[in-house]
Amino acid sequence: MENTKERKEMEQAPVMDVVVNGNGTATIDATKAKLISKRKLFTLPQWAVAWIVLIPALIFIVMFMLYPIINTFLYAFIQDFEYIPKAGSFALGQFLSRVSSGKGLTPTFGFGNFAVVLSNQVFLKSILNTAELVIVEVPLTIIISLLIATFLNSIKALKGLYQTIFFLPYVTNSIALGLVFNMAFSKTPGGLINIVLMRVFGVENPINWLSSTGYITEAGVNTGAATRFHQGVVIVTYSLWNGIAFKILVFMSGLATIDKQYYDAAKIDGSSSFTIWRRITLPLLSPQILYITITSFIGSFKMYTGVLAVYQGTEAKPHYFGGDTGEEWMPVVGWLYRELELSYTKPGISSAGSLVLLGIIMIITVAQFAVSKKRVHY
Repeated sequence: MENTKERKEMEQAPVMDVVVNGNGTATIDATKAKLISKRKLFTLPQWAVAWIVLIPALIFIVMFMLYPIINTFLYAFIQDFEYIPKAGSFALGQFLSRVSSGKGLTPTFGFGNFAVVLSNQVFLKSILNTAELVIVEVPLTIIISLLIATFLNSIKALKGLYQTIFFLPYVTNSIALGLVFNMAFSKTPGGLINIVLMRVFGVENPINWLSSTGYITEAGVNTGAATRFHQGVVIVTYSLWNGIAFKILVFMSGLATIDKQYYDAAKIDGSSSFTIWRRITLPLLSPQILYITITSFIGSFKMYTGVLAVYQGTEAKPHYFGGDTGEEWMPVVGWLYRELELSYTKPGISSAGSLVLLGIIMIITVAQFAVSKKRVHY
């Protein structure tokens, strides 16, 4: 209401803002001056407006990023830690409540949790499992997505249709996609992959891809438990299918920014298509390649949902990742979740494990930046 009244007063005010006096001096119209001074009273400084705009984002960052990070660091370095009911979820508050209560073992700060984590054979195996998957999956995903992006960028007919088809995995639920792969790689002859292998390639018996129990064929042959290799093939195939969509999108955006004059000049010089792709396209896509490489390594080391989704329904065991013990292809994050669930009141071990994973990712990222300094062209 007040703003409406001011607007009406402004509209009814004289058109002349400045009045020239007889002696040659100029003064601002009294009505206009009053309204301008009144508006200045309600004008916020620029820094205040900026903080008001940032407050929602800052609340989100503090609650869901900064607070968990600080908590994880504190949990990781508090030894013999155990939750006290009604003491809150903040680690330092829990620690002080534990000390002041005088009940049981008083926790102290130290590196005991890290010693437990690094001496845990399952944790070390999970790191090796993750490293093996990363070494195979990341290069394959980058190469395949780069080739597909180059192909899509060079065609005109049905380009939008192909882009939609390749982008579908990105918008598909990971659990649903994992269930599809679980069914496609079924150990029975009715599994899609086994149908193709048996009818097209002449494989005699179905292959057990994931399950720890074999399949008895009509001839009485037991296919046996799934081998580590076969399980790895399923996981890598799932990761490739689930991961190429976003990478294709990034590479296509990079290809769209390359000046066509480079290609025209190379064609005039008689360069072949492969030479043009190797000498022009790849160097000019180096920023996108670096970005995809770093994000792929980080994402692959944090893989959990994809591996868990592939094994869903295979065995009636929680946190099952293949084999008799469920640890055949357990990733690092899978171990962290299982450890946190098994000892929920003592989160120090899983917190220390997450910091070890963070250290591995940071070392790899720094190494990638160092290696790429002379190879990336901006």
